[in-house]
Amino acid sequence: MDTTTSTDGTTLAYDRVGRGPALIFVPGVSNLRDTCAPIAAQLADTFTSYTYDRRARGDSSDTGPYAVEREVEDLQAILEVAGGRATVFGYSSGGVLALRAAAERLPIDRLFLYEPPFRFDTDDASPADLPDRLQQMMDEGRTADVVSTFQLEGVGLPPEVVASIRQAPFFPQLQAMAQSVVYDAVITGTLSVPTPAMAAVRTPTVVMRGGRTWPSLATAADELVRMLPHAKLHTLADAADHGLEPISTAQAIRETTLTEQP
Repeated sequence: MDTTTSTDGTTLAYDRVGRGPALIFVPGVSNLRDTCAPIAAQLADTFTSYTYDRRARGDSSDTGPYAVEREVEDLQAILEVAGGRATVFGYSSGGVLALRAAAERLPIDRLFLYEPPFRFDTDDASPADLPDRLQQMMDEGRTADVVSTFQLEGVGLPPEVVASIRQAPFFPQLQAMAQSVVYDAVITGTLSVPTPAMAAVRTPTVVMRGGRTWPSLATAADELVRMLPHAKLHTLADAADHGLEPISTAQAIRETTLTEQP
């Protein structure tokens, strides 16, 4: 593990593996840098990959007050570690963040956006007050409620699934990242659809989704491809339920990058 420092003083923990052009992985809600590590390992002969803990989770620190712009600055800090520019893979809310960073003209050569949870159907949007309510729970020490409420209202998981997760042995790990869950609620709430600047991003983009993912995520991927000027869709037939399948995901990244120059 190595660390670097973001603009506001936040410490960002990251791992580096492989050799070749730089590839940065931006994880989604309740995920640490190890979520994308299996993909990075598959690509070790093709890329120098950087996986990092976003702020307020894992080995990274946090500095308030929060704004989405702070996480764009965090990605810029990792880009600087990677040599100044890179390909960026964003998973779930990390994909929303990666597209926002490209709209801010960060030096990104290519984007891979894996199932960013945009909600083009406004009837499916999460409650506008969700981030504020989650932060109040956080301030009261109710970390379990932060995680479960976001799963119910921010993700839309069925109550019985949320109840089961709450009893799972890994649930304390989710509680430890509860503050970052509030931040992801801000990202997915304020950026439930791409801003005009995000929709105009001309960076070569591959929008990825699983062949057996949730219908709302499949719809979001299809709509995003139609919106972006230089985007194409890649469906991973075996991937299901918003999960990452390392081998097929790595293969898609490698093949796209080797056959197309930015």
